[in-house]
Amino acid sequence: MWSLQTLLSILCIALSCVSGAAPVIHVSGYEGRDVNVSCPYEARYQTDEKYFCRNDCGNSDVLIGTPQANKNKYSISDNKNKQVLTTTISDLSSVDAGKYWCGVTIFGLDHYPAEVRLDVVPDSCCDQFTEVHSHEEGSVSIPCPYDSKYQNNLKYICRGRQPSICLQQAVVTSNRKLNGKFTLTGDEESGKFTVNITSLTQMDSGWFLCGVERNNGLDVFSAVKLEVKVSPQTTSTAISIITTEPVTSQSTYISTNPVEDVTPINMVVYIVPAVLLIVILTFSVVIVYKCKAKGPDVSMNRNIPEMAEAEEMRGVDNIYENPEDVCGSKQQSACHTDDKAAEDQTSVYQSLSVTEDIYSVCQYNSEYRT
Repeated sequence: MWSLQTLLSILCIALSCVSGAAPVIHVSGYEGRDVNVSCPYEARYQTDEKYFCRNDCGNSDVLIGTPQANKNKYSISDNKNKQVLTTTISDLSSVDAGKYWCGVTIFGLDHYPAEVRLDVVPDSCCDQFTEVHSHEEGSVSIPCPYDSKYQNNLKYICRGRQPSICLQQAVVTSNRKLNGKFTLTGDEESGKFTVNITSLTQMDSGWFLCGVERNNGLDVFSAVKLEVKVSPQTTSTAISIITTEPVTSQSTYISTNPVEDVTPINMVVYIVPAVLLIVILTFSVVIVYKCKAKGPDVSMNRNIPEMAEAEEMRGVDNIYENPEDVCGSKQQSACHTDDKAAEDQTSVYQSLSVTEDIYSVCQYNSEYRT
């Protein structure tokens, strides 16, 4: 009968044999992406059920088995012809990193054909990069160094900084060396390949990844940052315009934009008040001139009755003061009536009323004296 110590010893030996005999498979994946874990097994386990587990592979550590095709973020397939068990883990995150096992269910102790160690890395590259500068309509050569042990591996270059999709989006590869303005040339002796880009534009500026495909694990990358500047001719022309003809350049710019309507509006704002002011001043001058021209005549016409009345009053006063003179002059004028017959009858009639008044005064004085 087996003792407890003997059973524990056998169990420890069995476990050490499982962990020590199983090969270790290193697998790496990018965050947010999928990773495939392939475990080969012996032909005698073709018909047995398989599973994929984590850590110590207890009942709670089993993630998925062959009776199931999919479970949560895991899927499994068994290629019995090639004796390969493949498990896919989707939407990787940092918590997925760690140790896994590929297991086979058999009578007694299960068989573990492989240990899997999974690394999860960010889907970006790289901390170090090379800067390359050129000008529009020019060309540039991007150097892509690699380790000599990858001399016969596939080389490629892609836009951006996302390694997980770089090979799928490669613009050129060592198998397809020419693609439009991109050309890939290899130089095995110097341990680098070169990508030439012609007819550069501003759209070519940005990040590029040089990639080398590896059979196991993630591909090897190096990052390049390309900056395409404005051509020197264009820059010098712009500076010449700004320096020598700033006013012309500014007026040309305004004439090509909707802002050009501001100039006529400004002219109207200044011209209309000026015209109105001129019209008002002209009208005022004309009125003043007309008033000055008519002023003396009007005042003279208005003063004529006043002067006549004053003369008449002075005449009356003279009559009262010197009635003899008035009477004498009246008699004298009456005596010489015949001599003045040729004069205008109109003036005679006009002065008739005044003469009659004088005659009355003379008669009054003569009576008063007597």
